[in-house]
Amino acid sequence: MDLREKKEAVLKLKKEKRAIILAHNYQLPEIQEVADYIGDSLGLSFKARDTTAERIVFCGVHFMAETAKILNPNRKVILPDLEAGCSLSDTCSYEELLEYKIKNPEVFVVAYVNTSAAVKSLSDCICTSANAIKIIEKVPLDKKILFVPDQNLGEWVQSKTGRQMDLWPGECYVHVEFTHQSLLNLKKNYPNAPIVAHPECERAVRMLADEVCSTEQMIRYCRNHPANTFIIVTEVGMTTRLKKEIPEKDFIPASTPRCACSQCKFMKKITIDKVISSLERDDPEIDVPEEIRKKAFIPIQQMLEWSE
Repeated sequence: MDLREKKEAVLKLKKEKRAIILAHNYQLPEIQEVADYIGDSLGLSFKARDTTAERIVFCGVHFMAETAKILNPNRKVILPDLEAGCSLSDTCSYEELLEYKIKNPEVFVVAYVNTSAAVKSLSDCICTSANAIKIIEKVPLDKKILFVPDQNLGEWVQSKTGRQMDLWPGECYVHVEFTHQSLLNLKKNYPNAPIVAHPECERAVRMLADEVCSTEQMIRYCRNHPANTFIIVTEVGMTTRLKKEIPEKDFIPASTPRCACSQCKFMKKITIDKVISSLERDDPEIDVPEEIRKKAFIPIQQMLEWSE
């Protein structure tokens, strides 16, 4: 089958299986084209919570599919490739966080959504890059906060809220590839292009940005800004969504010192062939142990309530 036929096969199978396809902004163009909803982690969480579909095919990474399963225990959640993990999520294990909590029993744990279901089960509230500031501002002032696992996002939120937090030493391998110098070099070619960066980038990169925001917020910023060209400092898949939503403007993916290949190898594990196979076989299915799911549901629900 050629690509057109593969996309038609996905649409046919999706209808037959009464499935909804949720795709993250970093997914391949052909995945975004067959998805029912494309968005950031917060938007995907709301869609997963509210869907009435019998099956959720999650085109993203493992923790995202787990979140969908936590919110929909009675629905089949399928991740087309179980190897689609997350280097950031891997920096904070259940055992490490449990040990920290035993030593610091009064701490209020705010976990970035880029964490496993097990880590979420130890947390008090979840956040995404889109709502992290709002979530931190909701935490009672008498609480000491531990922010896990992204230290760059946590540092940015700290600077915006003035709230002191203990920051877990984790980072996203894609976003820390961008450097101050690589952006300065790119800016020479596009001197009038605003720089729009994800808060998972390091401080030296964020300092150069005209706007620091989540992927979904990038769309609103670029749509409303008078500029016609933007430098986008996040995973390159985001430019696919931006070009689709705002076709009259140009989006330049930021390069790294080594190359212009700011791709997440985990996000790119989801291919159109794997989506077809997963719909045909109803597999690989995501399973979250019920004890973990119930505990993880509480901080996710807290996030959704504080975000509405």
